[in-house]
Amino acid sequence: MHCIERMATIRSNIVRWRSPTRRTIGTLIHMIKGSLGTGIMAMPLAFKNGGLIFGTIGTIVICVIYTHCVHLLVGTSQKACKKNQTPVLGYSETVHAVFSDGPTKVRRIAKSTMGFVDVMILIQSILTCCLFLVFIAKSLHDVIYNQLDVDWDVRIYILIELIPVVVITQIRELKYLVPFSLIANALLISAIGITLYFILSKPFSLDNRNLWPEWSSVASFASAVLFAIQGIRYVLPVENKMKHPQHFLSSLGVLNIAMAFLISLYTITGFFGYAQYGDKTEGSVTLNLPSENPWAESTRLLSGIGIMFSLGLSYYVPMDIMWSHIHSRLSQKWHNWGQIIVRFTMLVILAAVAIGAPEIGPFVGLVGSFGSSTLAILIPVTLDVIFRWPHGFGRMKWLLWKNGVLFVFGLFILVAGTYFSVKDVVAIYQ
Repeated sequence: MHCIERMATIRSNIVRWRSPTRRTIGTLIHMIKGSLGTGIMAMPLAFKNGGLIFGTIGTIVICVIYTHCVHLLVGTSQKACKKNQTPVLGYSETVHAVFSDGPTKVRRIAKSTMGFVDVMILIQSILTCCLFLVFIAKSLHDVIYNQLDVDWDVRIYILIELIPVVVITQIRELKYLVPFSLIANALLISAIGITLYFILSKPFSLDNRNLWPEWSSVASFASAVLFAIQGIRYVLPVENKMKHPQHFLSSLGVLNIAMAFLISLYTITGFFGYAQYGDKTEGSVTLNLPSENPWAESTRLLSGIGIMFSLGLSYYVPMDIMWSHIHSRLSQKWHNWGQIIVRFTMLVILAAVAIGAPEIGPFVGLVGSFGSSTLAILIPVTLDVIFRWPHGFGRMKWLLWKNGVLFVFGLFILVAGTYFSVKDVVAIYQ
């Protein structure tokens, strides 16, 4: 009896130790922002590859699979916290905890797998931030050139945008980033709304539209959708800060509400964008809008500013990982200055990369294709299998079979996405 009471006390303490700093609505805002980015404007092109019927079904299925894998990751992390009497665990820490308590053969690679996850998150996050800097600069360049006929180099706009970005990237607490994510969501959704207005304002016919994909296009479609929707690296950082973490995975919780909204938005944009423009669909649907129309032009400005406000959340994840390895080497009195210097130095490096290689997009896609499938599907499924091993798979081990199917799907996305990203990189230098 005393043992049961003691375990209940420990579990209660684990919830208290989480140091909650944000309400459920703030987490919902961050979750939407984590997955809502420039990828949504490429959804019509994904539907061009996938066809209207297959594209609709495929987008929903892929997004549901991703949502399920997030459930696996967060659920396993929460169970590992209770098992190890630890208040919170990040992504790589969850990997280390699960592998360390798993079968003998996987224990020896616990530390190396933890390091691999940290490196993958760092590389993907840093390159994404570089891509965002370039995207903001190009958006400003295009709008100013079209409206004022001023043709400054994109690199000049990267330097100009650093003035507000320096301030945004110095914000260290997720709770203070909620207003920025809220503004970013509002601007991006406004841009999507204006885009959909132009798409739906003209009649269109489905007669010459692909309903089903060519076999060679299925892989490209699947990798594009997963890369666009996934924001796995933000999940545990925001869940760990929740005031009521039990609201994250519940049936009407943060994750399911956010993903239901995003799935609807991505599917509608992709379907009607391709239905309207057909074979003329561009890589970003905003390029199909009439540039002489100020409202159409505003979508680029809104998207660029929205991405700028979202940089704080994108920057939080790599800085959190880096600072966890640095802070113990500094005296407590130098922690504040240490944070300022590390954050500023990293931003200078990111800006230098963006200025030196403004055509960084295909390289981000290459790393993203590998990282998206690995971090969003393969590792969450692997963690669930290891944590349940050997007797937690239900009747006839149906959970093991289910995870096996998901793992094969993840491998398909990994191979296909990497292949097409390599082709994009090679095409640049031909």
